Amino acid sequence: MAATQNGKNKVFPSAKAALDGIVADGQTLAVGGFGLCGIPEALIGALRDSGVKGLTAISNNAGVDGFGLGLLLETRQIRKMISSYVGENKEFERQFLSGELELEFNPQGTLAERLRAGGAGIPAFFTRTGYGTVVAEGKETREFGGHHYVMETALKADVSLVRAWKADKAGNLVFRKTARNFNPACAMAGAVCIVEVEELVEIGQIDPDHVHLPGIYVDRIVVNATPEKRIEQRTVRAG
Repeated sequence: MAATQNGKNKVFPSAKAALDGIVADGQTLAVGGFGLCGIPEALIGALRDSGVKGLTAISNNAGVDGFGLGLLLETRQIRKMISSYVGENKEFERQFLSGELELEFNPQGTLAERLRAGGAGIPAFFTRTGYGTVVAEGKETREFGGHHYVMETALKADVSLVRAWKADKAGNLVFRKTARNFNPACAMAGAVCIVEVEELVEIGQIDPDHVHLPGIYVDRIVVNATPEKRIEQRTVRAG
């Protein structure tokens, strides 16, 4: 494909090619998505096939059995999860209870802010969330304005794997609906950001006012025009 601005081609022909030379054993990865919405399906599959292991995965959730990050749990490639909600994955439960998997629990808003802080260069912040609970154990606490706060440190990743709806060849991204929740923060927190998109357009075809994340944060792009978009819990009305 034609090179993007400044002569750098960010577009790669496959998820495998996008990961080549980037992922390695023992890395910390920030993986976007909310439940199964907006997860980088193709990149997760390629990561499984790469065989890298000993990973720390920062993600709001841990996928489900046989899909999303659940694929990497099945192959024992993840050694630690930094997450908020992990209740949909039986294999996660089994590994955690047997001591095979390390877990760092975060309240959901705290996890989002830790990622945002990592991307913004803010080393730590104070929040009232979690004060007086197990979440605050071993952490610095302070009082401001008569309220107690716990200090949380920023999260940074070696590699970010994110999913967007649309990108131009410079890496400017547009997210759709719920997929915007964690993907932008994950993208900014990574030293290298690889994005999976459904649609790729030429530079200038996305209105600047519609860009959710500027291309300066994005290093590599791969197109997955037909993602599975599996439904996490299908509920239908009786009768």
